[in-house]
Amino acid sequence: MESALDPYTARALLEWQVELGVTDAIIDAPVDRYALPDTAPKVKKSAVAQPAVQKPAKADPVVEAKKAASAASSLDQLRAALEAFEHCDLKRGARQLVFADGAPGAPVMIVGEAPGREEDRAGKPFVGRAGQLLDRMLAAIDMDRAQNVYITNVLPWRPPQNRDPRPDEIAMMQPFLERHVALSKPKVLVVMGNISCQAVLNKRGITRLRGQWDQALNLPVLPMLHPAYLLRQPHAKRQAWADLLDLRAYLENKE
Repeated sequence: MESALDPYTARALLEWQVELGVTDAIIDAPVDRYALPDTAPKVKKSAVAQPAVQKPAKADPVVEAKKAASAASSLDQLRAALEAFEHCDLKRGARQLVFADGAPGAPVMIVGEAPGREEDRAGKPFVGRAGQLLDRMLAAIDMDRAQNVYITNVLPWRPPQNRDPRPDEIAMMQPFLERHVALSKPKVLVVMGNISCQAVLNKRGITRLRGQWDQALNLPVLPMLHPAYLLRQPHAKRQAWADLLDLRAYLENKE
């Protein structure tokens, strides 16, 4: 049977399809669509379940901090462990690590809260106005950070805008602080401010706790008002003076 289309008409129809975007042949031979079944055969699912792709577990910062801190056998190694610790976001916004100042192995170890702007610049704790007041307070009882006092903070990096440290940040840095105390081997811990009391004693309310001896990390602990608080509340200096005298009397009785 001859085709109803002449070659010229067939070519015109083909060119029209090309203009519509039909440029590729899908198969080489024609398919009789009328001979195909009404429904396509269902594809059987594999009986073997594919294992689900599991995301790698996120590291626990506190666990990592405990590992890093416990591995340090000296203060230099502890400092290096802190410098290498990448799980605390405060590190990314701070200028530098604020590790410690004073005489390692001194009988008195003071634990502050967190570095401020001046401490962040200098890389040492208590160097601003609060630090100058602390030096005068220590001198009043014949003590000096260069000879018989060692100073550190709960947090080694400055929080943005000097905000209070969050509980998760305190928990993250606590293993380093505890190892710092163990390696320093002081006779007495002085915790200054609410954050220090929370980290060492798990207590808050410094105006109520100050002057009351406690026990933590196998050491006697004396909570005291932070020098920054004394700058804002000068009338509280009388209480701080009483606590300093109590500290000196304790040390003299232990000699």
